[in-house]
Amino acid sequence: MARAARTEKIDLRISPDAKQKLRAAADVREKSVSEFVLDSALTAADEALLDRRRIVLGPDEWERFLRALDEPPKPNDRLKRLFGKPNPFE
Repeated sequence: MARAARTEKIDLRISPDAKQKLRAAADVREKSVSEFVLDSALTAADEALLDRRRIVLGPDEWERFLRALDEPPKPNDRLKRLFGKPNPFE
């Protein structure tokens, strides 16, 4: 798979101790510091965004969820107005 062109840049100001720690970790992974930081940041970003893309339910919660999907919506004023309008596709 082709990699996307790297045209954007992020600058960071860090302490010498933090830079040494990143350099040591990058060496262990046989990566440059930039590659190590980018890979680590993207992994953290995926984890931070995961709860916005995936919902994990237990068996009981899953059954309740499926039952709720199968139930027809309860009538309310907004739905009555919506279904009282002419269908624009007919």
